Amino acid sequence: MTKILILGATGYVGGRLVPRLREKGYEVRCLVRNPAKVEDKPWPGVDIRQGDVLDKDSLLAAMQGIDLVYYMVHLMADSGGDLVAKEERAARNTLEAAEEAGVKRIIYLGALGKNANAKSKHLVSRHATGRILGSGTVPLTELCAGVIIGAGSASFEVILHLVNKLPIMVTPRWVNLETQTIGIADALRYLMESAENPAATGRSFDIGSPEIMTYKEMMLAVARELNLKRLMIPVPVLTPKLSSYWLNLVTPVPVSLASTIIESLSSRTVCENHDALAVFSFQPQSYHEAVRDALAPLKDEGYVETHWTGASGDSVEFLSETTNLKQHQRQTIIQAPLERVFEVTKSIGGKNGWYFANTLWRLRGFIDKRLGGVGLSRGRRDPRELFRGEALDFFRVEDIQENQRLLLKAEMKTGGKAWLEFQLAPTDDGATKLWQTAYYYPHGLIGFAYWYSVYPLHVYVFNGMLRQIAARSTA
Repeated sequence: MTKILILGATGYVGGRLVPRLREKGYEVRCLVRNPAKVEDKPWPGVDIRQGDVLDKDSLLAAMQGIDLVYYMVHLMADSGGDLVAKEERAARNTLEAAEEAGVKRIIYLGALGKNANAKSKHLVSRHATGRILGSGTVPLTELCAGVIIGAGSASFEVILHLVNKLPIMVTPRWVNLETQTIGIADALRYLMESAENPAATGRSFDIGSPEIMTYKEMMLAVARELNLKRLMIPVPVLTPKLSSYWLNLVTPVPVSLASTIIESLSSRTVCENHDALAVFSFQPQSYHEAVRDALAPLKDEGYVETHWTGASGDSVEFLSETTNLKQHQRQTIIQAPLERVFEVTKSIGGKNGWYFANTLWRLRGFIDKRLGGVGLSRGRRDPRELFRGEALDFFRVEDIQENQRLLLKAEMKTGGKAWLEFQLAPTDDGATKLWQTAYYYPHGLIGFAYWYSVYPLHVYVFNGMLRQIAARSTA
């Protein structure tokens, strides 16, 4: 049986590819920077290795005995340094390690628009990565895709939030550019079939739905599916930079990701070859079908398998040093079983709210957005289930231990580093003791000023939150 290594398994597409390959019987290995992010994943039998595509030695070690490598890595939302240069370095490391390890093939999910004279760093980098991966002795299958339509994908969430929130949209010129989308189910089918189809070896395929549509048409189609009427007024003065700030304010995506998305939308991205229709065994679904599939779990608050927020946010070592550490702890006894209290605690956030003073939480998210932060609107992937590494509004799940602990790392602008921790333990009489602790490392005078200015609010909000957890647990 083919042995497969997946690079980028914590991403939106990679996280869905892993279990499907296992279901097909493949031996699957994943290289991740932070193994804790995938410890809770329902991936039985998957071999998890720690490493980084920017570290060739870790790549080479992970590729030993591997037949096929899926390259699903995307560093453009990362921070620090020349991101394009990092992506090219990652691609070269991957190719060189694959050649040295005797890998038989690489499959890469790239981008449409190779001949569109793209100026976007995102698209230029995607195309350069494909050229580098295909320049060696290991055969490459490149699947070039546009916007992926699926519940939890960043681009689809942008469209959905714009349509949901704005009855009248003042739009930039890019809404009239043409593109071809691809449903997440079809993208996964192309990736899966590429592993088994000899005719796909050593070739590049443009993949997309049958329709060529403008972004305006895409948004209006989502509005019709939601039974909403929307008016769009184009304004030429909305530059890409202004558009990225506009998206940051209206949608869950932060400025850095909004800029990447906007830059990508400034080029026409349509299928320039149609070889996939002859080589693969299926015809991709229409945009309208993909939208209906994407909306189905969202309408019913159902299970969303992966979410765009899961691809970022590496854990930092919690309480790695205690110099200047500030903390505020409170505790309560709840007359309810441990399992029930933990269920209520881990369901906090998203559409469930923060149980107390939600107006203040929304105000904090509003302020964070205007400071360039992530804001409160990222929500949560699932209304009840949490995994390590997942986003939870403007927190990220640093650790979760069933019926014992929930540790949330703050990703809002705080002037330092902050965590919110819940710890639980049973009492002798069948009740539950719940500790709630806020930790904070201030950075400079601004950090100290932030801590002491919000301390009274923390006392009010967190005490109210504990009371509400108790009330919901005993209801």
